[in-house]
Amino acid sequence: MADPRRRAPRAGGRPPKPRPVADPPRRAAFEVLKAVRVDGAYPNLVLPEVLRQHGLEARDAAFVTELVSGTLRRRGTYQAVLAACVDRPLAKVEERVLDALLLGTHQLLSMRVPAHAAISTTVDLVRATTGQGPAGFSNAVLRRVSEHDLSAWVRRVAPDPAHDPHGFASVAHSHPRWVVDALAAAVGEEELEDLLAADNEAPRVVLVARPGRADRSELPGTPTAYSPYGVVLEGGDPGSVPAVAQGRAGVQDEGSQLVAIALAAADVPAGPDGSATQRWLDMCAGPGGKAALLAALADRSGATLLASERQQHRSGLVARSLRGAAGVSGVVTADGTRPPWAPETFDRVLVDVPCTGLGALRRRPEARWRRTPADLEALVPLQRALLGSALDSVRPGGVVLYATCSPVLAETAGVVTEVLAGRDDVTLEDMSGLLPGVTDAAGPLPGTLQLWPHRHQTDAMFMALLRRDPR
Repeated sequence: MADPRRRAPRAGGRPPKPRPVADPPRRAAFEVLKAVRVDGAYPNLVLPEVLRQHGLEARDAAFVTELVSGTLRRRGTYQAVLAACVDRPLAKVEERVLDALLLGTHQLLSMRVPAHAAISTTVDLVRATTGQGPAGFSNAVLRRVSEHDLSAWVRRVAPDPAHDPHGFASVAHSHPRWVVDALAAAVGEEELEDLLAADNEAPRVVLVARPGRADRSELPGTPTAYSPYGVVLEGGDPGSVPAVAQGRAGVQDEGSQLVAIALAAADVPAGPDGSATQRWLDMCAGPGGKAALLAALADRSGATLLASERQQHRSGLVARSLRGAAGVSGVVTADGTRPPWAPETFDRVLVDVPCTGLGALRRRPEARWRRTPADLEALVPLQRALLGSALDSVRPGGVVLYATCSPVLAETAGVVTEVLAGRDDVTLEDMSGLLPGVTDAAGPLPGTLQLWPHRHQTDAMFMALLRRDPR
């Protein structure tokens, strides 16, 4: 039955107002930010689906990608600016409205979008998603934001660098204060600003040709500086490259490629059983990029690789990455701290441990806002346990490569030092000769390696090579 309180419009009356419509690219970016905030989604995973839903390609897709990534990277700076432009604490601003304001602020301060377009499209977005009242509020706030450029705003809202240099760096480079403190301890004060600035640069798209399955000459782009298998893709969709589509090549940061290359290059003599076939293990293999390169390198040297991953869905990703690869003995779903294999089974083990990910902030900009010091306290014991299990899994004379995509000292030198202190059968090796082309990469412990975004244009990968002493 029709609601009697609703009256049909009289003949000749005003037509209903059209429903507010938001610009599709900005609506798509807004939906990605909401998924990141509400669902804990990874933007690189949710973004392609949102683009497909909105039918956005080429130029519009690139605009949305920059809008999302830039807003996530610069969120800390933009929140400080917005806090100076609103008449209430930011915590009192509706989260949907704040997402839109952050997108508008990024367009105003860091993109070549005219101010009138950045403001009007953001106001339309708020009107369409939240209502007229918040739209008026957003218009007033963004007009205030547009009164200064980014440098001027930083000078206005950041602490005095002379009295609080880390506080200034936190706002100016949009990193939580505790992250700034941790990175400063790892890289040193002289390079801190360069590292933080590098974290805010758009990452290069790097491809890897898996040896024996593809040649680097097949891949479009510029050869990488250190990996003999990589290229830097100049543009376009990596999935459209035939070798990538066929699984013979993949997308992989050069730092991750170097981890696999270093383990394969380590000197491991024949075992006591005299077998010429070595057994390799990737203990924390998900999602499978390093395992795919390791499998190719293992096959080339006559070895076999077992890939292990604790989470079922991630072990499925590993299996997909290894589909069609030679040199693979299997993929197992297992907890590396309680492994199903016998001790002293393997000749080489890679343990790329779960970590804070603070070395990959170019590619995972949201990680800086998700991680807390409490995460570090929980991860370090797990990292020690995994390294200890990896050392138990390798035979005497074999090697373990401990890797982490974090330069934080508690996750690098701290873990290795503690594990070594509790064992009398392990030696820390000098691995600098395993990657002879990589310079300026001395790690926090003698013989270890530390890559840096601002020095090597890679993720901040840490590597330590440990050898079980021969009996």
